[in-house]
Amino acid sequence: MKKIITLLLVSILVLTACGRPDGGSSSSDGEGGESGDNYTIRLAYLVSEEQSTHLAAENFKKKLEEESDGRLTVELFPNGSLYSSDREAVEAVQLGNVEMTIPALAAVSSFNKKFMVFDLPFLFDDYEAAYKALDGEMGQKLLDELSNNDLKGLVYAENGFRHISNNEGPVEAPEDLKGLKFRTMENPLQTDTFKQFGANASPFAFGELYTALQQGTYDAMEQPISLLYTNKFYEVQDYLTLSSHFYAATILLMNNDFYNNLPEDLQELVMEKAEEYRTEQREIAQKQDSEWLEILKEEGMQVNELTPEQKKAFREAVQPVYDKYTPELGEDLVNKALSANE
Repeated sequence: MKKIITLLLVSILVLTACGRPDGGSSSSDGEGGESGDNYTIRLAYLVSEEQSTHLAAENFKKKLEEESDGRLTVELFPNGSLYSSDREAVEAVQLGNVEMTIPALAAVSSFNKKFMVFDLPFLFDDYEAAYKALDGEMGQKLLDELSNNDLKGLVYAENGFRHISNNEGPVEAPEDLKGLKFRTMENPLQTDTFKQFGANASPFAFGELYTALQQGTYDAMEQPISLLYTNKFYEVQDYLTLSSHFYAATILLMNNDFYNNLPEDLQELVMEKAEEYRTEQREIAQKQDSEWLEILKEEGMQVNELTPEQKKAFREAVQPVYDKYTPELGEDLVNKALSANE
């Protein structure tokens, strides 16, 4: 009996050893890091194939595959085909279910509240100020902190400045929003901003927004020009006010363990091509904004732009939002972001 038990134990040990992974060449787990290994990066995001994020992602894919001599393979999943929200996609990257995503930066504040500083209304006067904050020391420090959330922050890109649309009339002063049923993102700071203007503001799922506007569940909303155009919101919104109340960045995120387990030369290649993606995507985004704004006008949207004096009234109206969130975010962080305008 002892001999039989001994033989059984030996057999189990042998079978267990044979079943262990070889620890190296899997293309999707990133383990091992040997220079000859191949790796697959699944990249999921919400926007459509005509939007700047996807167009730049196609070049990102091409460059990584060519310049890694085939050691990197990139699979693109646009249109929310894998995940219906940015939050779900970020969580999937955390868990390693996919290797990479490009969410709106506002979604990242759910994982690290410091990122909420970029949701403050009228934070940046122009693109240059936004780039100065995001691409400089402040932005890099926040990217580095994402490793605590099992994420590797690569670079920031953009959806552009966000604007107000509605079905009631031109918005020229905060009072013009009073009582409007206003859709916001699932972000308490942004919802508080529009409540401060007197709107009846509440968050609502993006995927169902067209129908909600069509049926009158909401009178108004806010979006960057690219999303107004690509989602055909001009069909259900009559007025567009170029308010530039929020600057909407996006962010390239990778699973932190996957990145760290890449060979050093591939890590460097990913970072280099991510920086090229950032430059190219921003250029495409701004070109599309100019072109698509003209199409929105042709489609019948009545467009007005806030004057400096009108924008000042909006800035003054949201001071209570700064008073509420600055203690939570930290005065130094808020001031550092605002100083990018200098």
